[in-house]
This record gives sequence, structure tokens and C-alpha cells, in this order.
Amino acid sequence: MRFAATIRIALRALRRNKLRSALTTLGIIIGVGAVIAMVGIGNGAKSQVEAQIASLGQNVVLIFSGSWAPGGVRSGWGGAGTLTVEDAEAIAREVRGVTRVSPEVRSREQVLASGLNWGTQILGEGHDYLDIRDWPLVDGAMFTDADVRGASKVCLIGQTIVTQLFPNEDPLGQTLRVRNIPFTIVAVLSRKGLSVMGTDQDDVVIVPYTTSMKRLARRTNVNSIMVQTESSAVSARVQTEIAELLRQRHRIGSGREDDFTIRGQEEISQAATAATRTMTFLLAAVAFVSLVVGGIGIMNIMLVSVTERTREIGIRMAVGAHARDILLQFLSEAITLSSLGGIAGIALGFGAAKAISAAAGWPTVVSPGWVVLAFLFSAAVGVFFGFYPARKASRLDPIDALRYE
Repeated sequence: MRFAATIRIALRALRRNKLRSALTTLGIIIGVGAVIAMVGIGNGAKSQVEAQIASLGQNVVLIFSGSWAPGGVRSGWGGAGTLTVEDAEAIAREVRGVTRVSPEVRSREQVLASGLNWGTQILGEGHDYLDIRDWPLVDGAMFTDADVRGASKVCLIGQTIVTQLFPNEDPLGQTLRVRNIPFTIVAVLSRKGLSVMGTDQDDVVIVPYTTSMKRLARRTNVNSIMVQTESSAVSARVQTEIAELLRQRHRIGSGREDDFTIRGQEEISQAATAATRTMTFLLAAVAFVSLVVGGIGIMNIMLVSVTERTREIGIRMAVGAHARDILLQFLSEAITLSSLGGIAGIALGFGAAKAISAAAGWPTVVSPGWVVLAFLFSAAVGVFFGFYPARKASRLDPIDALRYE
């Protein structure tokens, strides 16, 4: 029997029981839709994290202070200060492939302006900071190297500070008080959004690091050093050379642990996306289970169909149909059910992903690869769970089948 004729017979059989066919495919529809929607949510979360990593800038290497505190307890990143401005200058001077360096001093202060006050993060940075972060300005200009050397009382403010302290006026040129010290606002930063850790990057005031060290934090060391390399290709080598330089400068002997921590942008990205990647595969695995359940439903209905159509099978065999023709017919019915369910499930998955994105404000990214995989898996489910009922039908004895009532 020709393949086309077998498909027509299979479709005719499915149309005879439209409601039962629709209910049978429902498990596949839900399974495929769940796979696409869940993977879309997971990929959306991953893309959001990657965008946050990209907001750090291009080819960035971060160096954090970290030391052994008294009593042998490790303080961790940014703990007991071990990095200095001289370390940053040495990195810029001696490490090949480094294009920009910015020492960083962090503190949290209450700031006042226009009769309003707001608690925010104060970042002491070098004049190359915005170039490293690839952070454009809405208005004004970055403070200069002369401002850094002179510990000038100038600052840049983020969009959250503008909203909280200057809701209806232009902040440029106005005075912002930190610890009752007047700072002149020389620039307004563009909106940056959330960081990898989920903090608001726009809730910030940036001042020269020398100003922060002398007037605000009153310290002689820095929390961290931000470095930009000339390309991502040299990042690993630059990290190695920075580590060797700092160990030499800090007189760290062989076998002793570093009192600093170095992280490249790619390493940070891998660590940050590991959780979302695991979540994506977990959600997909749960959704694929529902596909398997749908396949069991197809097997159940096909077994019922074989029992109901035993006499029909006997008649077809009596007029010349071979066992392989019967096998192909019932297998075609199972594959058709699962494939139609897969197509409907794809539409459901896209719709669910869009609805979740609109309702929860959560980004969803549906990749074509997962769509193809979900459809192929649904078709494979039809083959796997449809084969046994089809084989059972093909092995019926024609005489017994004709006698069946």
C-alpha cells in the first residue's frame, strides 16, 4: 500500500473520533507549550544577566582587596584594605595590554540638595572611569585628571539622584552636600539599570577618588581597582601579570595566599549565568516530563483504537493488506496526533511566553533551536509510544480478527 494512501486512512480514522483525538493531543500540546514557555523564561533571565554583565563595560578586569584579618579569619572581597593607589599606578605603568585604570573607593552617605536628602552610594573613581564602564553622560562633562590630583569637590550624579533630589529642575551646576561638604555637580549620568547583584546602578554619586579618600572616607587604601584591557584576547594574560605584580608589591611569599582577588568579565559572566542556565534546564526537564505523560496518553488511546477496530483490521488483511501496512497505518495515526499536538503546542508556548512577559515584566527569549527540539521530541514521542499498539495491530491473526465482535 502506498504511503499517501496510508496517511489518508489514518487521518480518516482520526476524524471519526474528533473529540477523542483532540483530548489525546492535549497532553502533547501542553508539554510542548510548557517547554517553549519555560525555556523562554529561562533564556530571558540569562539574557538579562548578560546585559547586566555588559553594563560593566568592555574587557574589564576587577581587582578586589581581601586579606587575613587578626585571628586567622579571612575578610573577603573589599574587607581589610590591601590595595593602594600606588598599586593602580603600577598596574597602568607595568602591565602590558592595560589601557585604562581607575582606583575605586566606596562608601555610603546621606546627601542633601534643594531641601531634600537621600541615602546613596558614593564612588570615588579616576577620570577614566566612565570610559572603562562605557557610561555616557546626559549632560555636562567628566571631571579631569587635574580634579583628581587636586581632590576637587566636584561630582557626577545618577538618574535616581536626579529623580529624588532634583525632580523638577536641572541639577547641572547645582550644589550637593555630602557630610556638609559642598560638591558642585558637573555632569549627569545616563540611565544604567540594575547591576549583576540586583542593585540600582543609577543610585550613585561619583567623585574623584582622592576627594573621597581625603574628605569623605578618610582612608589611605582603596576598595578595588577597575582595569580595562585592550582586547578580550589578552585578558587572561593581563590577569596573570597583575597577580604577579601585586604579589611582588605586597611581598607575598611562595605558598602564601593572595591578599587580593582578581576577576575577569568573562569569569563573572559565567558565574552569574550558571544559576539561570541550571534553572532553564530544570524547567525544560519538568516540561519534557509532561510530554512523556502525553505520549502515554497516546499509547493508551491507540491500544483502545486497536481493540475497537479489530474487525476492520481483519477485513483489510483479508483483501490483501500486509502486516507492515497495518503497522504503518497505526504508527501514522500516532505520529499525526503527536505532530499536530506539537504544532499547536508551539503556538501555545509562544503565546504563553508573550503573556508572561507582558504581565510580569519578565523578558522571555524563545530560541528557534528549542522550538525545533520540542517539535522533534513530540514526534519522537508519537513514534515511541505508538509503535507497540501499531505492532500489536499488525500481528493480529486475520481469521481471529474477522470473528471478533
